[in-house]
Amino acid sequence: MSTATPTPGSTPPPGGPGQSEDVITLGGGCFWCTEAVFLKVKGVRSVESGYTNGPLQNPNYEQVCSGQTGHAEVVRVRFDPAVVSLGELLQVFFAVHDPTTLNRQGADVGTQYRSGIYYHRGDQLGEIRQVVDEANHAHGGKVVTEVQPEQNYWPAEAYHQRYFENHPEQGYCAFVVAPKVDKFMKKFKELVRTDSA
Repeated sequence: MSTATPTPGSTPPPGGPGQSEDVITLGGGCFWCTEAVFLKVKGVRSVESGYTNGPLQNPNYEQVCSGQTGHAEVVRVRFDPAVVSLGELLQVFFAVHDPTTLNRQGADVGTQYRSGIYYHRGDQLGEIRQVVDEANHAHGGKVVTEVQPEQNYWPAEAYHQRYFENHPEQGYCAFVVAPKVDKFMKKFKELVRTDSA
């Protein structure tokens, strides 16, 4: 069961078990951080920064940053399930952001920075719930990550795509994004890609 709808400017998600490509949408605070991490994961084919699960059609960055659109900053991750599983991607997700702070990641505050997993098919829910339960146990029952079907997704503006890769010297990238990438590289050595994304 998928309530995800393709939106203008984005390719419809693939689907189904046994497919050579799968997709999940994740919100872990600022999408510059999550995008930079998932581009380093083996088996990930593409990462697109975007906005999801708010009612406004085609929101822009300034509107989403106001906190008034209801959208979360997210990354849509397309991956090869034969190389990396959804469960492994979710383990990375929970390791590189704080899932216990409601509508906040560090100094970034607002509903647009909420922790969320936005699924594309109902058959993804079993694996999602298992990893969320494990994370919740590890965090003493304090996980506030929402699990919802992806709805009303829109790609972010072109200048947000691969932002860390294109602006590594920018202050936020150097002091906030880079440490998250480093944490992933050290904690998940077996999942670090050896080819270029």
